[in-house]
Amino acid sequence: MKSRLLVIDDEPAIRETMRMLLEYDGHDVLVAASGQEGLAMVEKEAPDLVFLDVKMPGIDGLEVLSRLRGLNDFLPVVVVSAHGNTTTALEAGRLGAFRFIEKPLSKDYVLDAVREGLELGTLRRENRQLRSALETRHQVVGESGGLRSVMDQVRRAAPTNATVLILGESGAGKELIARAVHRNSLRARERFVQVNCAAIPEDLIESELFGHERGAFTGATEKQTGKFEQADRGTIFLDEVGDMSPKTQAKVLRVLQEGEVERLGSARTIQVDVRVIAATNKDLEEEIAEGRFREDLYFRLSVIPIKAPPLRARRDDIPALVSHFTAQFVQEHNRRPASFSGEAIEALKQARWRGNIRELKNVVERLLIMSERDVIGARDVADVVGLAEPVDAVSLGAAAAMPAAATLRAFKEVTERSWLVDRLREHAWNISKTAEVIDTPRSNLYKKLEQYGIRQEVDG
Repeated sequence: MKSRLLVIDDEPAIRETMRMLLEYDGHDVLVAASGQEGLAMVEKEAPDLVFLDVKMPGIDGLEVLSRLRGLNDFLPVVVVSAHGNTTTALEAGRLGAFRFIEKPLSKDYVLDAVREGLELGTLRRENRQLRSALETRHQVVGESGGLRSVMDQVRRAAPTNATVLILGESGAGKELIARAVHRNSLRARERFVQVNCAAIPEDLIESELFGHERGAFTGATEKQTGKFEQADRGTIFLDEVGDMSPKTQAKVLRVLQEGEVERLGSARTIQVDVRVIAATNKDLEEEIAEGRFREDLYFRLSVIPIKAPPLRARRDDIPALVSHFTAQFVQEHNRRPASFSGEAIEALKQARWRGNIRELKNVVERLLIMSERDVIGARDVADVVGLAEPVDAVSLGAAAAMPAAATLRAFKEVTERSWLVDRLREHAWNISKTAEVIDTPRSNLYKKLEQYGIRQEVDG
């Protein structure tokens, strides 16, 4: 399909010359004799690229350029001037023009600008589509009272630079809340840098957060920029912040107090402007009492505390979440559309959901993959979430909810697998911590994981 180009220039000879040149190059060409006419044409015709003269009666080119940003912020604009100077060129660039060329126009310059501009426009549109898909993927879904309260706190906190501490169980959606704070903040166009403090070995986390110089330690063969530097002018999300070592906590406190970082192996400090959002599934006040977390850092992080409610406290959101995860799965995997019956939704609402939203997402995907029917029923749900404890169950009721086992050994294996998955979820899939709590060697726990095929990406 031909590209559509718009030439805005008050000189008839220039408009006609540009029309002939660009049409000969294979494009559809529109022309406008004034800035006002050009703005109207952009709204009506949606061109792929604009050539814009600076000196025009009425609204001049720079004013038109400023207004174009509000109409279409990914539209490539080439500014043209017979009176080019550095000041005009800089102002055009500040307002969003990607190229500034002077009259008399060179055919090669014009066609080169067209090629570069159309490529830029395509990249901008693709980037917007990717950002939109990413936002959909990280969308906070639901309308329950508890969630509305959380989102109200997000809306109040987002426009400020205050640190936010998100508390809640594993899988309750703390990352989504953090992204919602960033998305609604004044830093939304800047980077959102995520760090899982529990997933990085203790001897590497300082390098990961603050960076290092070449030769700072064995294996540091290249200079590395830390996450705080990468997040400059944007937001850094410190997930599972309760797992930080005391030494790392002290350095993070310094960033919060002084707004500066120091790479490992360097004596030079680097100023950073970073909004910090932290999250944890631990009781930090208890961690403080046990001497494992700094009280001064806690007060710095928890200027605005937000509690992520567990899924069992927002069961009314389950239908919307199931619909969201289903649409997401169908689109990402190009699968046939499927739906859940009312009975299936009710069965999902009755499950315990110790793994919260992450567990629900895994179950929905498993049902969509394993079911051969277009409508997933309550029986399908029971087969997959049979290990889930009914809402009102006592111990005997929970045992009754387990799937039937042909032998005592099979029953023991099903029970042991379920118990291990629950313990791992409780400790955010930290193998060392789980092994310590259940009083078994870490090597033995690894063997059990392999024996039962337990994996975080499947069992969440």
